[in-house]
Amino acid sequence: MNRRLLNVYNLGIKELRSLWRDKVMLLLILWVFTGGIYTVSKAASQELHNAPIAVVDHDRSVLSERIVQSFYGPYFLPAERIDAAKEDAGLDAGRYIFVLDVPPDFEKDVLAGREPDVQVNIDATSMSQAFIGAGYIQNIVLGEVNAFVAGKRESADPVIATEAHVKFNPNLISFWFGSVMELINNITMLSIILTGAAVVREREYGTLEHLLVMPVDAIEIMLAKVWSMSLVVLAATAMSLELVVKGVLGVPVAGAVPLFLLGALLQLFATSSIGIFLGTVARNMPQLGLIMILVILPLELLSGGVTPRESMPRAVQMVMEVAPTTHFVALAQAILYRGAGFSIVWPRLLAILAISVGFFAAALSLFRKSLARSSG
Repeated sequence: MNRRLLNVYNLGIKELRSLWRDKVMLLLILWVFTGGIYTVSKAASQELHNAPIAVVDHDRSVLSERIVQSFYGPYFLPAERIDAAKEDAGLDAGRYIFVLDVPPDFEKDVLAGREPDVQVNIDATSMSQAFIGAGYIQNIVLGEVNAFVAGKRESADPVIATEAHVKFNPNLISFWFGSVMELINNITMLSIILTGAAVVREREYGTLEHLLVMPVDAIEIMLAKVWSMSLVVLAATAMSLELVVKGVLGVPVAGAVPLFLLGALLQLFATSSIGIFLGTVARNMPQLGLIMILVILPLELLSGGVTPRESMPRAVQMVMEVAPTTHFVALAQAILYRGAGFSIVWPRLLAILAISVGFFAAALSLFRKSLARSSG
């Protein structure tokens, strides 16, 4: 037993030294857990923020002026007055996302009790802001028209009032959610890439044949790759959570970080086994990259981190129950968002452990067959 443990330790150190010499992979790890998390969480904002808007005012009345002045930050930039001839060019060039077209005699028609139309032209290529901003513009214009007609703003009390109370992220700041989910996705992606690349790299460099003549077996080789690559990803995860997510982005973490890292460790056991399985199947690095696209995308998109699992077909939900990412995403959200403790998340931890053992056994079986073919 001592000899086996020593072999696993020494082989793991060999993997770490090999990774240290691979500068491209080190840069990938550094970027994924720092700049990658920051840019993705900030770039994919779901809020309307400083949206450029222009107004073509054919009416030039008091009411149209009130509407123009009602667009201000932080949702909109100050409205820019333009001529109708510049409208299409501004939208095509991306200078404006919204162009509000106020028709002639708009105020006169409103005061006469008619219902004049106000046209809003939208650059729908800015999809999220276009969808949210259209509703904002409608509410702003209707509010100004009603206030102008009544002489004051009035709102009827609804019969039933719905009040939503958000415990985590009460302002619904999207990058609070996005940064944590990007961290979770990167754990899965990078652990598969590192272990898969380690297997393919040894086959390409011929070091796998050297291992076959040493007094080591397949399970020792696999365990060495799993613990060494998992250690790297786990350390990068802990530093990224503290320095980038909590430090730079200022995202508050509700639960215990050590409990989250325990779940990440079990997740790494599963995903590292998947990486070894894929690295054994692939013959070279380009082939490994293509296979990983087919595996990583479903694991991340269907795990509940991008869209709620409840909105997916029942068959997809059942299939994804055997994926470790499904349970890890639910566990991470419970801990980091809602402050859940061990008594709540232990079923998820147990599920990830069981799935990890299954993937490790499957990868070990395939890896042994591959070694047998190589030695034969």
